Amino acid sequence: MTEPLLRVRDLKTYFVTEHGSGTARAVDGVSFDLYPGETLGLVGESGCGKTVTSLSVLRLIPEPPGHIRPGSFIEFAGRNLLTLAPRELRAIRGNQIAMIFQEPMTSLNPVFTVGDQIAEAAIVHQRLSRRAARARAIEMLKLVGIPDPAQRVDHYPHQMSGGMRQRVMIAMALVCHPKVLIADEPTTALDVTIQAQILELLERLQAELGMAVMLITHDLGVVAGSADRVVVMYAGQVVEQAPTPDLFARPLHPYTVGLLASVPRLDAPSRARARLHGIPGQVPAASDWPGGCRFHPRCPYAWDRCREEEPPLLDASTGEPGSHTVRCWLLTEPQRRTGRPGS
Repeated sequence: MTEPLLRVRDLKTYFVTEHGSGTARAVDGVSFDLYPGETLGLVGESGCGKTVTSLSVLRLIPEPPGHIRPGSFIEFAGRNLLTLAPRELRAIRGNQIAMIFQEPMTSLNPVFTVGDQIAEAAIVHQRLSRRAARARAIEMLKLVGIPDPAQRVDHYPHQMSGGMRQRVMIAMALVCHPKVLIADEPTTALDVTIQAQILELLERLQAELGMAVMLITHDLGVVAGSADRVVVMYAGQVVEQAPTPDLFARPLHPYTVGLLASVPRLDAPSRARARLHGIPGQVPAASDWPGGCRFHPRCPYAWDRCREEEPPLLDASTGEPGSHTVRCWLLTEPQRRTGRPGS
């Protein structure tokens, strides 16, 4: 197997709450690898730490109140991103690692044309002249499927629809042909048909440019059709990770099972389609994670050990060792799993 392009180990990103009254452990010991050319899905409910993880990779966490704890390790192409000087980091950010941020409606600057915003990265990172950068911007607008790119390049964000603004965001991220693209909820606030177009566009551009993609979403349907591997996060931790087909065929963590049971399925009987299964409760506050297994207050299988002892990531692989890992004591006592929520 090839070496990982991006390697994250024991990432801890904490925030000091207002007036220093406590610490929010937004990301608390996250580890994963991203390989060249693959799509890695990062999934979980709002508040589980997905976006903070992605911002930590690019060191975009505001300091203060946030800080990446000592002992965290983020390696890209053999370089530790956490030890780079600001100038070295700027040469990577937006150039070799790019990011599509949430909410294209607010992420674009309303007072600059979309062409100027796309061209900026090419001017800064690739030292193109303004004329050459404008030509590159038109080329990128054409690449992402925006009609009449030579005219649209001079339009302002408010003159475009939500789907077109999302395509502009993708063009901005890809203008320097990065090795890694972080897509944070790229289909949020778009209607279903536009969502499908955006996902197809990302898949096509990934094949053409050969980049690796980290796809952050709460939508398991998006992950099922796009990701090669899936990392499931809950309460600032990775609770399960596996190749996509394995995760959907054999989910092992009760949280993953609950997420899958809450998704409508066309192949389910009509009665089952009418009755979606929710996960009781909600994600706890990052400043007050529960002891033991962090999912135990919401878990239908929890017993004393779950409340008292935090489980490590346990190997549940049936093939290559380490390909499927689960943070759950049920793996050591499978007889306690007497049924599945939503089954």
